[in-house]
Amino acid sequence: MTLLRTFLCLFLFTLFSLLPGIALAQEPARIEQVTVVSTREAATFEAEVADTDDLRARGLMFRHKLPEDRAMLFDFGDPRPAAMWMKNTYISLDMLFIRADGSIAAVAENTEPLSLQTISVQEPVKAVLEVAAGTVKRLGIQRDDKVFHPIFKEEDAAAETATP
Repeated sequence: MTLLRTFLCLFLFTLFSLLPGIALAQEPARIEQVTVVSTREAATFEAEVADTDDLRARGLMFRHKLPEDRAMLFDFGDPRPAAMWMKNTYISLDMLFIRADGSIAAVAENTEPLSLQTISVQEPVKAVLEVAAGTVKRLGIQRDDKVFHPIFKEEDAAAETATP
């Protein structure tokens, strides 16, 4: 019995001594402004940028609220078909699937919290912006509206840099 108690105490001591290190090991996302312009209005969000595998995998999991002026921007680097899910995500979200030029390819509204259902788009996209559910309706956001952030390149700007 004494051996078991000693082992248990040692195990708990080790576990509790590791917890602060585990918490610090999670990479923090940087915060940057993202602006969405619809035909009705423009709105700027303070967005956490998920541009690493770890940040993209964690996303907004385990959150219980997302203020209307906050967002998460998933930067995939090169455009590709994208699939998202709501595993371990306790809040409903609106998702904007965004092309490399910043135009919106698709919109998913009021996603179901904790769902394992895939929310996807087959058209190549550079990013997904997750905002609080109801934002799309409130701002009148729709396909082909524009999102502004440094990761998106305007087609005209790309053409200007390509010509000598």
